[in-house]
Amino acid sequence: MKRPIRHSLITSLILAVGLTLLVSISAWAYFSIRHQKMRVQQETLERVDRLSNTIKLGTHYAMMLDSGEDIHQIINNIARQEEIASIRIYNKDGVIHFSNRHTEIGRQTTIDSEACRICHHREPPPVELPLHSRTRELKVGDHPALGLISPIYNEPGCSTDACHVHPPEIKVLGLLDVVFSLEDTESEIQLMENGVIGLAAMLFIMSSVIIGLIIMKLVNQPIRNLIGETKRIARGERRRQIEVEHSFEMEQLAEAINLMGREIEEKQDELNAQRDRFRQLFEQVPCWISVQDRDYRLIEYNQEFEDTFAPQPGDHCYYAYKGRSEKCENCPVEKTFADGQTHYSEEAGLTKDGKPAHWIVRTSPLHDEAGNVVAAMEMCLDITHSRLLEDELKEAEKKYYDVFNNIPNPVFVLDRASLEILECNRSVGAVYGLGQREVLGTCFLDLFVEEDRALYAQSIQSGRVIDRARHRHKEGRTIYVTIRISPLDYKGRDVLLVTTGDITKRLEAEQQLIQASKMATLGEMASGVAHELNQPLAVIKTAGSILKKKLSRSPLAEDETVIKVTHKIGANVDRASNIIDHMRQFARKSDTRLERTQINHVIEKAFEMFEQQLKVRGIEIEWHLDPDLPEILAEPNRLEQVFVNLFLNARDAIEDRWELQVDAEAVKRIRITTRFEADMVHAEVCDAGYGVPAELAEKIFEPFFTTKEVGKGTGLGLSISYGIVQELGGVIFVRPGPDKGACFVIQLPLKVERNGTNASAGG
Repeated sequence: MKRPIRHSLITSLILAVGLTLLVSISAWAYFSIRHQKMRVQQETLERVDRLSNTIKLGTHYAMMLDSGEDIHQIINNIARQEEIASIRIYNKDGVIHFSNRHTEIGRQTTIDSEACRICHHREPPPVELPLHSRTRELKVGDHPALGLISPIYNEPGCSTDACHVHPPEIKVLGLLDVVFSLEDTESEIQLMENGVIGLAAMLFIMSSVIIGLIIMKLVNQPIRNLIGETKRIARGERRRQIEVEHSFEMEQLAEAINLMGREIEEKQDELNAQRDRFRQLFEQVPCWISVQDRDYRLIEYNQEFEDTFAPQPGDHCYYAYKGRSEKCENCPVEKTFADGQTHYSEEAGLTKDGKPAHWIVRTSPLHDEAGNVVAAMEMCLDITHSRLLEDELKEAEKKYYDVFNNIPNPVFVLDRASLEILECNRSVGAVYGLGQREVLGTCFLDLFVEEDRALYAQSIQSGRVIDRARHRHKEGRTIYVTIRISPLDYKGRDVLLVTTGDITKRLEAEQQLIQASKMATLGEMASGVAHELNQPLAVIKTAGSILKKKLSRSPLAEDETVIKVTHKIGANVDRASNIIDHMRQFARKSDTRLERTQINHVIEKAFEMFEQQLKVRGIEIEWHLDPDLPEILAEPNRLEQVFVNLFLNARDAIEDRWELQVDAEAVKRIRITTRFEADMVHAEVCDAGYGVPAELAEKIFEPFFTTKEVGKGTGLGLSISYGIVQELGGVIFVRPGPDKGACFVIQLPLKVERNGTNASAGG
């Protein structure tokens, strides 16, 4: 672009003043010359008019006498003056009657001629015309001339004269045409013009020189001083005091510039101090700062950024930060340029050493004077250490959750005040049958059986160890747990870390161990008792045989009473021996081996131990055994233990009912039924006791649950029986019996699965 031509103030002032002077003096000269020309022309015109009047007066008498010679003489005499070019007298028909030029006399002129056109340019021609209307300009040779037409009027003396009378109605008899040469006048005017122009030029030159000197002295030099000092101020150099004289305004301007310089100097010092502080902050701030243009090129950056990424001037930000060849997909700088707002993001890249880096980005727009966004500042906070710690924390948290969830015991995190379950591991499902979502947000007390919740609420909050607490499984059965409680600070909350351990099977095993110990002791005692009793029984048997032989040869041989007594002695001795042998076999440890078993035989063997007890108590036995039952695979001794428990419970239930009241219509009865149905062997033991309420039908098989008084039952008989039947692949449940009592039903399959092998009772 071509730079405009610049003019200095002095040049502009000189040109302006000179032009003003030139215009003013030129106007003065123009109007002066015009005035002088008009004055000279007016004087000339008046002079010609006086001359015309003189000619008319000089010829008036000759005209009255009609003396043509006199008129010619007068005209010729007057025409001898140098300035008079010609004198003509026209009659009313336009014929030249008199002229100082004899060749023109008698010549007829036309109305369009210069002399006649003055009056005859309109019809009728006017009688009188003003002086300036009767003049005309023309050329005589090479010089200008002035022509003046003067009308010759019809005077009364002419109209009454007998010799050349003119009618009174004719007003103009002819014209006097005097042509006056303006050669001398023109010289006079030219001389006057030259004088005025010379004077104007001299005035212009002198005024310009004087004004130029004044401007140079009063304006140019002070302005140069002011400009020099202003440039020094602009360059930031130390100012100098400006001294200006001879001009009050310049002194005020100099004082204003001096004041401005002082203030700028003070502000500059402040700005320099602020710049130094800001630069120090910019360089020492513990974050990466860069300034980018609209092409994402680095305009400026601080030392921290340079030390971390080692950029080159003009690099694109995405290359400097991440080594990319194109702009990032989600670029906060782009958004700042788009809407002029601040934007945030989190980015990751590599340092100049190739190490991973993470940072949080905040962008801010930079505006120009018009408010347009011309650049963007990007400030990045290094969070690499925090991110690595977060990754380590996530890894540690993952390990914690893996350990937490894989602990075999259920673990709960409880709010200490409300006992709300805030967190739990996956083992809750294995022990309680509940999913984590089902447990979270509920109260930990809901896991207890309802009657124990109030009892354990205070114990849990006090952080005690709770042993053998009763919890509810999702299926409704009761499990026994040991609870360990520890206070903990969890995510800023006061919580309790609770661990529960399912000890149901352990308690069962302990009780079974105790029972097994008792049975072992009973077996050892039975062996000893059997050994001790077998000898007396053998003696009794021998004595009975001898007594029977002696009595057969004595007179008492025919006595029926004696015969019955001796027979009864032998039979009861045999019965006692059989019972002792059965007890020894029942108490003897057997191998856990499945064998083909006829369930009717198992029931009969179990019943033998209770037959006499039931007779003594008046309890009837009602048998409904299917003789065609197929054999099943089972452990006879363990299956016999199930029916022993059922017979004991039936006996006790009937006795409990009859101890409280006697129902005349009720019968002490136990009904035993077996049948084969739907590929299952069914066995039922129904009693005439009080029965089992519906709400206890599922609990009755839980460990340590008993409806008997303290000291009369352990609560393990039905639980053990339940486990034995389940191991054989069957089910056991209770339902209402026909005599308002309980009916225990056992269903055993023909095929059972044990250790992954299928077996069949038939082969």
